[in-house]
Amino acid sequence: MSWQLALCLYTVLLGFTIAGGLAVGTAMGLVGIVGVSMVSGTLLWPSFGEIVWNNVNSFTLVAVPLFVLMGEIILRSGASRRFYMGVSVLTNRVPGGLAQSNIVACALFSAISGSSTATALTIGTVALPEMRRRGYADAITLGTLTGGGALGNLIPPSIFLLVYAAVVQQSVVDLFVATIVPGIVAVAMFMLYVGVRVIRNPRLVPPRAPAHTPRQVLAAVGACGPVTLLILAIIGGMYWGVVTPTEAAGFGCLLSLGLALVYREMTPHAFYAGLKASVAVTCVVMFVIINGQVLSFAIVQSGIGRGLAKALVDLGLSPFLFFAALFLFYLLLGTFLDGISMMLLTVPVIHPALRTMGFDDVWFGVILVIQAELAQLSPPIGLNLFAVQSIARDVDLATISWASLPYAVMLGLLSFLLYAQPDLALGLVRAMKG
Repeated sequence: MSWQLALCLYTVLLGFTIAGGLAVGTAMGLVGIVGVSMVSGTLLWPSFGEIVWNNVNSFTLVAVPLFVLMGEIILRSGASRRFYMGVSVLTNRVPGGLAQSNIVACALFSAISGSSTATALTIGTVALPEMRRRGYADAITLGTLTGGGALGNLIPPSIFLLVYAAVVQQSVVDLFVATIVPGIVAVAMFMLYVGVRVIRNPRLVPPRAPAHTPRQVLAAVGACGPVTLLILAIIGGMYWGVVTPTEAAGFGCLLSLGLALVYREMTPHAFYAGLKASVAVTCVVMFVIINGQVLSFAIVQSGIGRGLAKALVDLGLSPFLFFAALFLFYLLLGTFLDGISMMLLTVPVIHPALRTMGFDDVWFGVILVIQAELAQLSPPIGLNLFAVQSIARDVDLATISWASLPYAVMLGLLSFLLYAQPDLALGLVRAMKG
């Protein structure tokens, strides 16, 4: 079977199975098994067992459930609520007030949860009722929550990048370092947009509150301090080589448990609920990863990756045109697939072409995580949109989508900025390596 026929067959099978209501993970695994069987019959079926074992036995991927659990503990211990209220005091005099607090709080909480949806849900649960009570318009509030939540995988540590590192066999720490500057740039873009919009339309926010007293500011710093120190301990431990990413995740769980004991708000029932939620998220992620690797194995066996890479080179596309076409492709794919599924489905196919075009794996990981965040904001299945709607039950999805559009546009601009200036992602990685 030619690689062109195999590619068409896989695409049609995936399209029909997903459109028919089959879960994305199940669809990828099924198509992978069919593809391998068509190439070699049952000869390579024992390899499926090895694929499952290699993924569930991956030391890198052990960090996924640990980072998820850490975020759940922070959410249910009262630390996230204290942290948000502290940030709201510190950003009181910035144009936009609590709207800016959402961006900052999402950026910092992202460094704990590693998940966009968890970030939007956690900050939104605390922020939305408070902002409505103070008179903030939903038009500004909803976008800061979905857009700010989209920083969840861009700011390290990132569950998405942990999976990507395992797929392309790259350093997790290099990938985390590469997202630091782009993450800061995204935060700056979001905050600048909110400030300009509020200045142009002051009716979106209530009148600026009086400045807080030094005592209140000091109390706010104290409320933000424990979570901020937790973030610095985790990220600093990884970047300075004290702990591996997996060990950092375990260390973060231990520190978050200590914080929960200090605050004394997390009941045994809440802790049990956090454990259940962590297991549920981990099972979904691992199910998608395993089935994605089964499909990747089929793609390799059928020669699709090599054939597509050669075909793209023969077209003579410039690197920029190739990048622009890839951006639009992922933008379309993100409207009906989540980020991890999208990555597992496409990277094995396009990875040889990326190498041929001269794109760096670490740099492309940053681009891909931005595309994954765009998928979180893309209707009809953008998970951040549904996360915020689950809090703002009286607001329809279309309203939330329109409020999120400016943040999606800014993330798209960030992708092209990274194409023009790759050192925004790679400069810090090179500097840390000396």
